[in-house]
Amino acid sequence: METSGTSGGVMDAKTGITITLNIKFSGRSIPVSLSPESTVKDLKSLLQPLTNVLTRGQKLIFKGRVLADGMTLRESEIADRARVMLMASQGLHQGSGPMLKDAPIRPILRENAPGNPKGSKRSEVSVDKGHLERWKLTGVIALSECLLKAIPDEVWVCGPSARVLDLNNNSIQDVPVKIGCLSSMQLEYQNYLTMLPSALGALTSLRQLHITSNQLTGLPIQIGLMTQLEVLKANNNRISTIPTQIGDCNSLIEVDFSSNLLSELPETFSNLQKLKALHLSNNGLKSLPNNLFKTCLQLSTLDLHGTEITMDLLRQFEGWEDFDERRRYKHQKQMDFRVVGSTEFDEGADKN
Repeated sequence: METSGTSGGVMDAKTGITITLNIKFSGRSIPVSLSPESTVKDLKSLLQPLTNVLTRGQKLIFKGRVLADGMTLRESEIADRARVMLMASQGLHQGSGPMLKDAPIRPILRENAPGNPKGSKRSEVSVDKGHLERWKLTGVIALSECLLKAIPDEVWVCGPSARVLDLNNNSIQDVPVKIGCLSSMQLEYQNYLTMLPSALGALTSLRQLHITSNQLTGLPIQIGLMTQLEVLKANNNRISTIPTQIGDCNSLIEVDFSSNLLSELPETFSNLQKLKALHLSNNGLKSLPNNLFKTCLQLSTLDLHGTEITMDLLRQFEGWEDFDERRRYKHQKQMDFRVVGSTEFDEGADKN
């Protein structure tokens, strides 16, 4: 992804002077503007959302030397229009990985399918009466890998009879408000979505929502109306904020927000008292809700690898000891029943 113009921008409050730097990273140039009195750490914080590389995973090099976090740009002899190289440490990134040069998006084709000669491309699926009747009978609407650009109108006819709506691996870029007429128990939607409609809140009977590997930047506040939701998988998106209404989804058992652009979680996350598994790896998180361990007494799985949260920080939270006991007990049971091998216990977060 090529960045145009200047990104970010920090001005010296006293002099109003800013300098523009060209950051060389992954074969591209990222222009950023900030005050010469800004520190190298300030520059890294500015680069984090532009590159997906966590600040502690960044190594900035200027004229052959590694820049120290505490030094200002002026002290580092960095002037206007200077070129600085960014090197990223493997694994220390948020989102789906470091932002590299854009690659063309290719639709997933179903080759040699009946009525679809090899090499042909379909943008629409013709739904015959037989398929429609089967959907109503089984409650499973299977439309994955059909090269859809829009949801067929026949889907809405199924209404309350739909239990599963599988739209994975298509080219659908938006969800129509008609989605509210369904009462699917499970919705799978892996496409190129950039936003979800507020009508999603009408799916009050929904048990599982799978919206992984899209291009979502957030969730609608109406998600709080989905009080029967038990599993929410929204990993590998571009989500930077989560609405406070997530705390009203009091049936949630498993939540996966790994590989996004989150820097914090709302305090209302602590209201999810049935929560057992929380996956948050590869984000820019620096802390957790204060009462998470204190009130989420069923939580036994927590993945924070690739975030700014370390084991030392986790141990300072109230309720940490009880949580640690629960997860170790779960791990022991898995070993007893040979669900996992005899590998070393995963602490769930990086040590430093």
